[in-house]
Amino acid sequence: MRVINILLVTGGFLWSFGMACQIQFIEEAIVLGCGNSTYGTGTLGGGISFFDFDQDGWDDITLSSEYGQPLRFFKNNNGFFTEVNLGINNTFETKTVQWVDFDNDGDYDFFTTSHMDHNQLYENDGQMQFTDITVAAGLFIEGHLSYGSSWGDYNNDGLLDIFLTSHREISAGFHNILYKNNGNGTFTDVSEEAGILLDTYASFCSAFMDFDKDGWQDIYVANDRDPVNHMYHNNGDGTFTEVGIATGTGISIDAMSTTIDDANNDGWLDIYVTNTGEGNVFFQNNGDGTFTDLAITNGTLMESVAWGAVFLDGENNGQKDLYVSAMIDDPLVALTSAYYLSDGSGMYSIPTGIGFDNDHAVSFGNAIGDINNDGLPDIAVLNYAPSDMFLFRNESSSANNWVKVKLEGVVSNRQGIGSWIEISVNGEKQYNYTLCGEGYLGQNSAYEFFGIGTATQIDYIKVSWLSGIVDIVINPSINSQMTIVEGSSLGIEDSVLDVNIVLYPNPSYGSFTLKVPETIVGSEMKVLDMSGRILFYSEIISKETTFDFASYTSGIYLVTLDYEGASFSEKLILR
Repeated sequence: MRVINILLVTGGFLWSFGMACQIQFIEEAIVLGCGNSTYGTGTLGGGISFFDFDQDGWDDITLSSEYGQPLRFFKNNNGFFTEVNLGINNTFETKTVQWVDFDNDGDYDFFTTSHMDHNQLYENDGQMQFTDITVAAGLFIEGHLSYGSSWGDYNNDGLLDIFLTSHREISAGFHNILYKNNGNGTFTDVSEEAGILLDTYASFCSAFMDFDKDGWQDIYVANDRDPVNHMYHNNGDGTFTEVGIATGTGISIDAMSTTIDDANNDGWLDIYVTNTGEGNVFFQNNGDGTFTDLAITNGTLMESVAWGAVFLDGENNGQKDLYVSAMIDDPLVALTSAYYLSDGSGMYSIPTGIGFDNDHAVSFGNAIGDINNDGLPDIAVLNYAPSDMFLFRNESSSANNWVKVKLEGVVSNRQGIGSWIEISVNGEKQYNYTLCGEGYLGQNSAYEFFGIGTATQIDYIKVSWLSGIVDIVINPSINSQMTIVEGSSLGIEDSVLDVNIVLYPNPSYGSFTLKVPETIVGSEMKVLDMSGRILFYSEIISKETTFDFASYTSGIYLVTLDYEGASFSEKLILR
């Protein structure tokens, strides 16, 4: 069942949308405090996270490392970075580095995969103190050779599950793994019962995505060399069916990345897969369960040894460009990186003089974030030794406007992974889809970027959550970053009764207290679910009453109180 909630927010007037502006980047890793930051020479590179791990509103940077070297954490202090020690002592050869709220407690835990050792999950106690809970969580496995990990909610229970890819090139009994989150701090391998193929593949990365928009997250897997890539269609009953060939995505290439986005703003998720010299693949979603490769015709073939890739609207004009990293270090032979600028018609070109002309490092993972909260997406790239990481600050013309959106789930998973975000500007729509684990071992900012050109008003922002709840924010402020809480955009007045009524704590963790003035003692209180069904009612017999809701499931409820023709209504979030 879908529940639609609407929030009205004042905004400005709409003038125009999509005017061109000059795009420009400048590499400033050392200047901004991220020097001495090479990956080293670990096998086939490592991953990078451009994610606000301490939730202070500024995107931080986390780097994987070669064997014997520590993980690197760079805290963003108002646009400049300082390396910090988070007490996570890991000197494995790490690949993916991800911040994820696996237990829905409101802080970000830390997960990393390892090529030579085991993967590790560190639980955050809410004060940025971390405990290695890998064994207790059921995630300890030796010899898996994990590269990518992606997080999603395959069974729509509000908990983030994990898909792990193993890059084994010999038959050694290791396969890709789907771990179900049990909700009690542990995970269970459900690969076999879910229909995940148990053969040994040299898989690099995967991504949770809803390619057919049926409300259930599917999984796409990039396989290196001989085996075809796999597309697992979610059947909605805890099982998957492999449909790679049927969808046109089951191709046999040296697949590295799984970069997912709605590249052409048609409301369907597209896939970009990096490859070796034969060229990359740009799968456009046809909206009928099939995909068509457009890389040759749209200009994004590249024909290099490509690794990380990420879509971004570099000039905030409403059109998504594409940045690709590669490992060829001779620019006379092949591209060492490419920034593909979208012309808005589905075609891409590589402009010169925009800040990437000297990008000749051997590069692997990349990610986007916002260094200085100016609304322009910046690019972080992890490089092989001897090169430090690249931190490309976006200094494009500021004539274009923007909005950044972060999600907080209540019924859905806390990070809102698997949600669609739609915005409308003068009737023109854009779509972003939230992921955790994408590209080649990358993690982008928790904020989704939307450029709106020179328009000065957004009609609405619409969030479609995995739970089926739909939030709509009307006329949001532009040039700002905002957090949308699931179910918060209710189209009701919270208080019509002109009296002081207090409901606390809210969110609640099992009980809540209703405090009312003596004049309305004796009135009737009701609790309704989001369909309007009355779940509980009681007469208010005192000025302060506590109600036990421990037996109710997590979600959003409505507490109402009627007195002499007037009413009080307030949302209650139960966690």
